[in-house]
Amino acid sequence: MPDVEPPEPTRLGEVVWLEPYPDILLEGALDLPLGPEARYEQTEAVSLAFVTALQLLPPRQLAVLILRDVLGFHANEVADMLDSTVESVNSALKRARASLQRRVPPTDEREPAPAPDSPAEQALVADFVRAYESGDPDALVALLTDDVFLSMPPIPLEYQGRDVVGRLFASIFGSGRRVDLVPTRANGQPAFGAYRRTATGTRHGSGLFVLTLTGNQISAFTRFDSNVLPWFGLPRSLPSR
Repeated sequence: MPDVEPPEPTRLGEVVWLEPYPDILLEGALDLPLGPEARYEQTEAVSLAFVTALQLLPPRQLAVLILRDVLGFHANEVADMLDSTVESVNSALKRARASLQRRVPPTDEREPAPAPDSPAEQALVADFVRAYESGDPDALVALLTDDVFLSMPPIPLEYQGRDVVGRLFASIFGSGRRVDLVPTRANGQPAFGAYRRTATGTRHGSGLFVLTLTGNQISAFTRFDSNVLPWFGLPRSLPSR
C-alpha cells in the first residue's frame, strides 16, 4: 500500500506458509466423526490461528498431535501407525501441546465465537462491513478486542493491540482508500473479498479479509493477497455500480 504510512509493527512474525481455505470445501471434512480423545472441535482445528501454529511444529510432533488431539485416536493406535512406542508418542504429544499452548490460547480462556450464520455473528459482521466500507476507524476499533491481532501473510509485519491496529486502519482510511466487501467464509470464519474503488468506478480486488471472532468482538484480522479470490469463486474485479 504505497499511499499508506502504517505505524511501526508490533513485531516481525515468523514467515510460515498460510493460505485460506474455502468453507465450501471443508463441508465433508467437518462431518467426519472424531474419536473420544479429540481435544479440539473440528471448527477450531481448521481455524487460521490453529493452522498457523501447527506449521511451526516438527513433523513428528505435528503427526502425533493431529492423530491424538484432532482426530482422537488412542496412544497405542498412533504408536502402531507411526511404528513407534506409546512412550514416544506421549512424549511427542506433550511437547506439541506445550508449543501449541504458547501460540493458541486454550478455549476455556476466551469467549467462544458466535455460531456460524447465527444472528449474533450476522450482527457483528454487518457492523464490521458498515464501519470498513465507510472508512470509519472509530466504529471499527469499537468492534475489536483489547488484544486484537492483525497479520498479512506472507508479509511478516504483525500488529497486536487495539491502539496500534486502530492507528493502522486510521492510516489506511486517511489515505482515501475505500473498498467494497463481498462476503464469503474461510477456515470456518467470516471472510470478505475486498475490492478497492477507483475513480473510473471499476472496483479491483485488493485482498481477502478473514475475521476471527471472540464473543461479540473481533479478536483477529488476517489479510491475504488478491490472488486467492478465485478460490472462493470471487472475481478479480467488480463492474461499476
